[in-house]
Amino acid sequence: MSNALPAQPADHLAIPQSKIGVLVVNLGTPDAPEPAAVKRYLREFLSDRRVVEIPPLLWQPILRGIILNTRPRKSAHAYSQIWTEQGSPLAVNTKAVAEGLASGLAGDGIMTDWAMRYGTPSIASRLAAMKKAGCTRILFAPLYPQYSGATTASAHDALFAAVQAMRWQPAIRTLPPYYDDAAYIDALARSARRHLAALDARPDALLLSFHGMPERTLHLGDPYHCHCMKTARLLAESLQDDFQGRIEISFQSRFGRAKWLEPSTEKKLAGLARTGTGNLAVMAPGFSADCLETLEEIMLRGREVFLQNSGKNFTYIPCLNAGDEAIRLYEGLIRRECSGWTQR
Repeated sequence: MSNALPAQPADHLAIPQSKIGVLVVNLGTPDAPEPAAVKRYLREFLSDRRVVEIPPLLWQPILRGIILNTRPRKSAHAYSQIWTEQGSPLAVNTKAVAEGLASGLAGDGIMTDWAMRYGTPSIASRLAAMKKAGCTRILFAPLYPQYSGATTASAHDALFAAVQAMRWQPAIRTLPPYYDDAAYIDALARSARRHLAALDARPDALLLSFHGMPERTLHLGDPYHCHCMKTARLLAESLQDDFQGRIEISFQSRFGRAKWLEPSTEKKLAGLARTGTGNLAVMAPGFSADCLETLEEIMLRGREVFLQNSGKNFTYIPCLNAGDEAIRLYEGLIRRECSGWTQR
């Protein structure tokens, strides 16, 4: 009797060689700076119960009857002011991060891709593509330095919903928030030093503007506010030998009538200008890549608010985007989180 194993069936599925995958994720963006595209995007974004924690029976009539019929045109105009030939800055920068990581991580046997929580490319579509390419182990990497239920947890929801639909599921790890990681603080500080050194006039103050959240999220246990404050404190400590001006903190991008985290960035910009701050620099350490909220809201409208209230010089310091500081940071974080999966 032969001990040979039975031959593989002729219709057996082809199985690619096992790979490690890293999916870099950011919030999302419309496909075009046009009302119809913005409306599709806002419908998906503002229907997420992590983002708007109002019962759908109350919220959906407001969303569909008022907001989606009024806000898209205004938002489309805002997007048109920062849109590039390559597309939305957030998509362009997130894609560039994935491409920058691909060359550095290829030697570790890691495949890198990117996705958006809302809009395209979707998390589900890119996970499916990575699975098809043979990724049996995937590090899911939302580029949100500070944890929030509305960002990090929402991205995880989309991840696990996509995995739940798979018969053969890959092993999954998720990148933890890195708000106080020494490498993240160092990357921010290096970027700040480089941009500040290039200015003709030394700023009197540096404003760190974080994305706002309703104040109730803090009382419900969301750590976002605490993470932002620690990022700011550590960055201030790192810059203390290089920057002698004041370092201030604020929260931007308010929406609706609820009480939001204070102080408001718009009010802070006006107040600083009115009380004698002539030269101001602004950073947005809660954003990994420049987007509508940093370019239109801060660099354009924020500048107007500051100058209209007697400010003299306004400088916006870009996000890390896909610069050298960013790629070094993410490579280090990814290699650490893939420990045991790779040979390094």
